[in-house]
Amino acid sequence: MGAQLRVYRQKIKSAQTTKKITRAMELISASRIQKAQARVAASTPYSRAITRAVSAVATYSNIEHVLTTEPEVINRAAVVIFASDRGLAGAFSSQVLREAEQLTELLRSQGKDVVYYLVGRKALAYFSFRRRVSERSWTGATDQPQFDTAQEIGEALLEAFLRESDDGGVDEIHVVYNRFVSMVTQVPEVVRLLPLEVVEGEATDAASVLPLYEFEPEAETVLDALLPVYIESRIFNAMLQSAASEHASRQKAMKSASDNADKLIKDFTRLSNNARQTEITQQISEIVGGADALSSAKN
Repeated sequence: MGAQLRVYRQKIKSAQTTKKITRAMELISASRIQKAQARVAASTPYSRAITRAVSAVATYSNIEHVLTTEPEVINRAAVVIFASDRGLAGAFSSQVLREAEQLTELLRSQGKDVVYYLVGRKALAYFSFRRRVSERSWTGATDQPQFDTAQEIGEALLEAFLRESDDGGVDEIHVVYNRFVSMVTQVPEVVRLLPLEVVEGEATDAASVLPLYEFEPEAETVLDALLPVYIESRIFNAMLQSAASEHASRQKAMKSASDNADKLIKDFTRLSNNARQTEITQQISEIVGGADALSSAKN
């Protein structure tokens, strides 16, 4: 019984140590989520405004631009996956990787080759374990994104998009990331980044005439200037959405782990008390038995 009691006490101590760690990580994520939410709220309107501006220029001009023109044949598609650098965040990385796999199956069923651009060590480890090739990868600070990283990703994607598919370029670009909805809900989302799907300024009636605009400088120059800004803003917004989702997922996972540690401590404490009571009862029984034996020997 003594050995069993020591085992229970050791498990209680281990659960208490685990609870301290998970509780600390929960508090850290809770302190960072507010700043992450604020960055998302500040970035999203700008990203939407850039998208509307590009869409308006494309709609009200009569030029064909690489940004908005749908290729006749799409041979290669790029998929950018935003995962995390660290674990202990529940299903954060697994759900975005699962969404990327579903997108890959869809693109391949359409006869397209798929190339990958990975953000986060979890995505890189997922591909390395399965011995799958990626074009480029970026790791470090996924929970605190920097705009310099978004610029670097945007430059790599734009360079690949402007190259011919026969020379290793891509004909379309998709991004897969976790969109932050609330503290309890983070939704994996797929967005086609390029070619841009024009949705702003479309005429509701096919016979209606769109208003005429004058561009200074010319519309093609405006689109050329907006192209890198559009890509960088959308990439950075996806990184911020992913970071906020990561903090929320980690806080939720660590709270669940702390609750489970509390339950383990309670269960092992009860078992320890039962074992201690059993040991005490056995000792009393042995003492009483020994006293009865001495009393019988004297008589």
